[in-house]
Amino acid sequence: MSMSRWDPFRDIATLQDRINRLFEDAFPPSRTRDPNGETETVSWRPVVDIYETDTALVITAELPGIEKESVSVEVKDNMLTIKGQRLRPDAINEEDYIRRERSFGTFSRSFNLRYHVNPEAIRAKFNEGLLQVEVPKPEQEKPKQITVNVE
Repeated sequence: MSMSRWDPFRDIATLQDRINRLFEDAFPPSRTRDPNGETETVSWRPVVDIYETDTALVITAELPGIEKESVSVEVKDNMLTIKGQRLRPDAINEEDYIRRERSFGTFSRSFNLRYHVNPEAIRAKFNEGLLQVEVPKPEQEKPKQITVNVE
């Protein structure tokens, strides 16, 4: 049987993350701050998956019913922001709805990148309502060996 050191703060941090997610899901924000610190109105937030490969950080966002032209991906000060708009169908009148659960309007999601990236190297693909943004990891600097001459 192996022994491990108990860290009470680890459990508290996990609990705090769970409570934060619970409140975010129950009371989604109607306003958010963009990377410039300005407040903007947001109607809904698309769900994302973020994972890491050996060479890149990959962000996949679900954007059903959105045209490619309505989506923008921006990088500023190591903050990647996905913005766009899902338009309400004009053919349906408000009084004709029996139930409406889908959200329409603008959205914005921002993600702080853990390392300095070259914005020119970022690639984005949009296919069947999925936006996939690939942020290449920077190459780690290799140590240089310098020969010292003795005179």
